[in-house]
Amino acid sequence: MGTPTSNAGLQRLYRETGWTLRQFAQEVNRVGTQRGTPLKYREPSVHQWLKGHLPRVDVRPLIVEALARRLRRPVTHGEAGFPSTADQTDFPPRTVEGIVDLGRRDMDPSRRGVLGVALFSVALTAPNWPDVVGRMEAAGTGAVQRIGMSEVNMVIDMTERISDLDDQFGGRHARPMAAAFLVNTVTPYLRADAPDDARRAMLSAASDLLYLTGYMAVDEGLHGLAQDYYVKALELAGAAEDHLTYCTTLRGMSVQAVDLGHGAKALELGDAAASASPKAGPRLQAFIVGQQAHAAAQTGERTGALKYIREAEAAMDRAESRGKTFGSYDPAALNYHISQVRYELGDRNGAVEAMQQADRLRHSVYRRTRVHRRALLAERQLEIGHLEAACTTWHQALDDYPLVQSGRADDRVKSMFRLLRPHLKNSAARELHERARAVAPASLLA
Repeated sequence: MGTPTSNAGLQRLYRETGWTLRQFAQEVNRVGTQRGTPLKYREPSVHQWLKGHLPRVDVRPLIVEALARRLRRPVTHGEAGFPSTADQTDFPPRTVEGIVDLGRRDMDPSRRGVLGVALFSVALTAPNWPDVVGRMEAAGTGAVQRIGMSEVNMVIDMTERISDLDDQFGGRHARPMAAAFLVNTVTPYLRADAPDDARRAMLSAASDLLYLTGYMAVDEGLHGLAQDYYVKALELAGAAEDHLTYCTTLRGMSVQAVDLGHGAKALELGDAAASASPKAGPRLQAFIVGQQAHAAAQTGERTGALKYIREAEAAMDRAESRGKTFGSYDPAALNYHISQVRYELGDRNGAVEAMQQADRLRHSVYRRTRVHRRALLAERQLEIGHLEAACTTWHQALDDYPLVQSGRADDRVKSMFRLLRPHLKNSAARELHERARAVAPASLLA
């Protein structure tokens, strides 16, 4: 076997990053951990890659993603000197066919491990409004000969019911059901003949369902899968000329990015949502600007973050004066954003205060969110030294936790065990720890 030839492409990218060998290895390990497959690469491995030794097939996408995050632009396998493989081809170009393929990958819960390896990519480019508006393949001939507004209303109602299930119980079980509905019912409707108004309304309804399914994938920690759903939602929203769902989806993509710590990408997506929302009403404005505030704060843009949060507060005041709108961006959500901005800017006590206000204002039906946010509040109470208050809040989260099937809720409970470990001589912490051991899955106790 001959000596491998140095990988000139990877060397060029490596020089562009400005990393040391150690930093390169650390960033690849970080991407692997985020995917759920922790790695322990060190400098010698990176040195071997640069000399031309090919990393494992499953590691190559992690290296490419680490480089893309650092360079803030797409990086291809070929550019990094890696051979192309079949699973690196573009997503099917036809929109409806792509949705069917995506849904079929997701509707079988037994494939959860396979779905989890899809990477969140900061290099993903969300299609701009002019690129998607009105553009979609003509309707084909399917089993359904013709649809009208009754079919549209059925899809809307089903989406609302799936959303209710997600709010109350988490998305682990609801998402495969949504995927099956998407594949078996909605995509045949998208191929059916329909009057222009019904067809556009169906595209919009399907886009909303895709957005919700992507949101549930985020809740389960399936971030690459969620991005696929979000991009398809943008395509259908454009085809329907539905600015609201298009903007909502961009904002959802921004939330996903900021929660993963990619503040610059989150701000880019939040800004795109703001620029694409024509004549936004006050509630939609608060919905978007609150997210921009969180993203700006995470990037260290203090002045911009505070400006955005003031705009969100003013917009919410105008929206609330017009009457309550249950189920949309509300004062609880705004206070959550205020808390996140304060936290990112270093005001830990203020963050706790705003998170407590959000909890008081949150509607009782949002059980999944309540579990996640109360556990996060407890973590921040512990950060400022309030151990017993944190234990009380964690107990409140555990009241609902057994009823929720949510990856994010599981993550917060796992963090709770880790954070409590140094405090088990305290009776309140010990009592909470014992209660949690009785209700949490064994996999979270390690």
